[in-house]
Amino acid sequence: MRFARYRTPDGATTTGLVVGPAGQERVHALRSAVALVELAAAGPDAAGEAARWAATSSPAVPVADVHLLPPLDPPSVRDFVTFEEHVEGVRRSIDGEGGVVPAWYEAPTFYFTNPHSLVGAHDDVAVPPGCRALDFELEVAAVVGRGGSNLRPEDAERDVFGYTVFNDWSARDLQRREMAVNLGPAKGKDFATTLGPWVVTPDELEEFRDADGYLALELRAFVDGDLVGQDLASNAGWTFGEMIAYASRGTTVRPGDVLGSGTCGNGGCLAELWGRRGRQDPPPLAPGQVVRLEVQGIGAVANRVVPGPDLADLPTVPPARVRSRARTTRSSS
Repeated sequence: MRFARYRTPDGATTTGLVVGPAGQERVHALRSAVALVELAAAGPDAAGEAARWAATSSPAVPVADVHLLPPLDPPSVRDFVTFEEHVEGVRRSIDGEGGVVPAWYEAPTFYFTNPHSLVGAHDDVAVPPGCRALDFELEVAAVVGRGGSNLRPEDAERDVFGYTVFNDWSARDLQRREMAVNLGPAKGKDFATTLGPWVVTPDELEEFRDADGYLALELRAFVDGDLVGQDLASNAGWTFGEMIAYASRGTTVRPGDVLGSGTCGNGGCLAELWGRRGRQDPPPLAPGQVVRLEVQGIGAVANRVVPGPDLADLPTVPPARVRSRARTTRSSS
């Protein structure tokens, strides 16, 4: 099953079942405008029932006639870093160091990104204020089903509601400054994340699962039609079940939570290529360029880069005030 969220020409927003071959997809609205997070919480049987009702009782509308939105409003978005080749290349690009830090191998590290800045499969993406090194990041994301706490990897894997394409847009120059403070990436990341074009349930992708439990999906990245990156999702260091289990330690993952795989290797982003080549080749993204990311078995997203607000036109946030450290108590009058 494939589920999309979309806006119709009359301005209504709904969730629907997607059917049909690539390039000829049609969408059937679900009953009562049920949200994808609700379907994820209800489980696969309820999702199957909703899909059957839509396919038989709701008219088909060509996907080309609607505006695809991010397929859900997730409670949270975590993004992991699970591809060793990506880590190696980006580390060299950002801090000039080679290799992979030993801590990377110990656990599937992630950060939280902004669930309020999600963009749809074909929405424009504005250059964030002050950025001169805009980059894309090709990933797959899993959508949590019923969720829970302290999950076992095998249970977490079975609980995945579905998968979608994930573009973790990155302002590399802003990210580099922020992460020098050993925190972030903050404004280097939170301006845009593409999700789409829809969520595909696991049964649709089982043919791609290898003996180790990984989804061997082909991933491809294009800039203005030129192929710049290609990898397999099965080259990740951890399965989605392992990532979700780790995320659930000592806390709760909730229905609809989104977990990105981390950027694939072999050109899954420009910064990896910059690190390997020792120069910005290809150059950073610029307004007018189109980034297209394809994931086998799921679909493709294609976003055009557009100009964003000029930093000089925004309210100023000054540098930190420098204060004397001598005074540690309030002075008395």
